[in-house]
Amino acid sequence: MGRHGWNSGARRWRLTALLGVGVAVLALIVTLLNTLPGNGSTSGTTPDGDKVHGTPATQQAERAGPEVGWGFTHTQFSADEGSGAATKRVEGLLAKTPLPQVQAIMGWGADNPEPVKGRYDFEALDRRVDFVRASGGTPVITLCCSPDWMKGGKAGVDNTDWSQAALETAPESEHYKDFAALAATVARRYPDVRHFIVWNEFKGFWNDAEARWDYEGYTRMYNLVYRALKKVSNDIMVGGPYLVMDSVDPRAAEASKTFKGSWGAMDQRVLDAFSYWNKNKAGADFVVVDGSSYTNDDELLPNEFAATDKFTAVGRWVRRQTGNLPLWWAEYYVEPADGKDERKGWSEARRVAVQAAGMIAMAKGGASSGFYWNPEKENGPGCPGCLWTPTDSGDGGAKLPMYDLISRFSSEFPAGTKYRTVSVAADDVPNVRVLASDKAVLVVNILDRPISALIDGKRFEMQAYEVKWLTG
Repeated sequence: MGRHGWNSGARRWRLTALLGVGVAVLALIVTLLNTLPGNGSTSGTTPDGDKVHGTPATQQAERAGPEVGWGFTHTQFSADEGSGAATKRVEGLLAKTPLPQVQAIMGWGADNPEPVKGRYDFEALDRRVDFVRASGGTPVITLCCSPDWMKGGKAGVDNTDWSQAALETAPESEHYKDFAALAATVARRYPDVRHFIVWNEFKGFWNDAEARWDYEGYTRMYNLVYRALKKVSNDIMVGGPYLVMDSVDPRAAEASKTFKGSWGAMDQRVLDAFSYWNKNKAGADFVVVDGSSYTNDDELLPNEFAATDKFTAVGRWVRRQTGNLPLWWAEYYVEPADGKDERKGWSEARRVAVQAAGMIAMAKGGASSGFYWNPEKENGPGCPGCLWTPTDSGDGGAKLPMYDLISRFSSEFPAGTKYRTVSVAADDVPNVRVLASDKAVLVVNILDRPISALIDGKRFEMQAYEVKWLTG
């Protein structure tokens, strides 16, 4: 903003005029101060955050239920930006098999939505929602994370702290209502978004004094958000608690004495947090969890395929606790990350095979929805585990093997699928993972060598780590 001054010269002003100018100048100074870095800048924001954005996909929203099926989560980089040809390629790819798509309101590709109380910046979130609409997907919004002024930081467009520590700080308790109000604003802005997940992995909700999760604080905030969203529309569906279902070495002090398997033991502190939320929640249309098949020490027990049995065990436990609420896995991981939080130690064939085994295990545990955390890159030739190649160039946006798995799984096993048992030859039982409906059978070779399998009365050859689809 440029400076504006006035020069009286030799002109004589009446007192009232001088007073009027003085007030105007004072207002201008206040405006300038409020738009300078470090002083609560509101540049680029708007007060009408709840104004409906774009053209909502209302027909799809009207058909929405609490089970949305299998899809993916947008992360820092996605196909809403880049070469026009590449982004259109991904849009077209997704339109062929529309998938539910998750986006956070702050972070992971979205800017600070409310840098100053009552002033909103939804430009990045608008772009992501537009992409979901254009690709025919079901939009899901994760209500995380919170603006800095809600968690002890400074207000202002230029003051957002994007460090991991700041992003993973929960709102202060006196701002829970402000966060709930922001959630309601988001819901009014995107009326075709009918599914909201409250927060992410209990970020910031840890009780240091008692060395446990602050489940009381999270549940208070969850209940405020739940009620605020239901006031916007009773058709909105809300879920939580998005806890990480950690497992540990059975010998660990925090290990559950009763909930364990060959994959390890559940962290009792997580079970306690879940139980408190489940007992004290204002309501929930679906339940959301997160987790990995490996332990907190990155151990795949007894191996990478058998470790996925944890997803089945956790799913069945959660469903029992909640009276069979629809179960969502907001995130799920089968390959431990390196020190840079990257997963590129496996071949893509092995990665896809273990991922398929994990999805089978989740389905067997009662899950009706799951979202692959898509590790897209902004650019570069390699993208391990990505759904499509980076969209920075015109030839980008080409589908990758993981996309084939996610999209096919979503198409063949939509929400509400009734699964059936199929025959597996005795010699093949330890070598394959199988999931079947009346229409399709998914078979995964868990060995790093070719096999000959007899599944559902059909004999066929499988390559190492092959993922094969049969007609049901």
